[in-house]
Amino acid sequence: MKKNVNVKKLATLAMLVAMAYVVAALFRFSLVPAAPFLKYDPKDVIIAIGGFLFGPVEGAMIAAVVALLEMVTVSTTGWWGCAMNFISSATFVVPAALLYRKHHTFKGALLGLVIGACLTTGTMLLWNWLVVPIYQGTPRDAVADMLLPVFLPFNGAKSAINAVLTILVYKPVARALRHARLVPRSEEKT
Repeated sequence: MKKNVNVKKLATLAMLVAMAYVVAALFRFSLVPAAPFLKYDPKDVIIAIGGFLFGPVEGAMIAAVVALLEMVTVSTTGWWGCAMNFISSATFVVPAALLYRKHHTFKGALLGLVIGACLTTGTMLLWNWLVVPIYQGTPRDAVADMLLPVFLPFNGAKSAINAVLTILVYKPVARALRHARLVPRSEEKT
């Protein structure tokens, strides 16, 4: 038997992908002057909203599509940058959406975002150490010297900003999507 496709859900997920991509393309700037190649953009806020609304799998799918779109348009780091973008977004969104699904409260959302922010910060330290020498040709020792003074503050600040913004905008966005009937109450995780 053929499974029915939920057109509204697909349309809403596509809209979230488009919004996250536009935000990533237009609102990108450096947070750490010592590493201007590290750019902050608030796309993870929109991806987290998708994860809270539809679940961790959908959040990861949004992250993957946005990373691919960035790779072929605004990024200069190719597949490595695509992988790094996906890993960063997914480690922020998936744990947050999982915990929010299990503990469907403000505290559950907040704790999920804090855990996601901490996991992203730690994970990206490892991935920066592994990948930056490959695609930038920087010696691994030089990258190791940048972990604490550059990569840690960047990833920590990025994750913290995204967590705070998600907490601030999630409820109004969820209400607006409910009001527009783009998020059916049966699938809504608010």
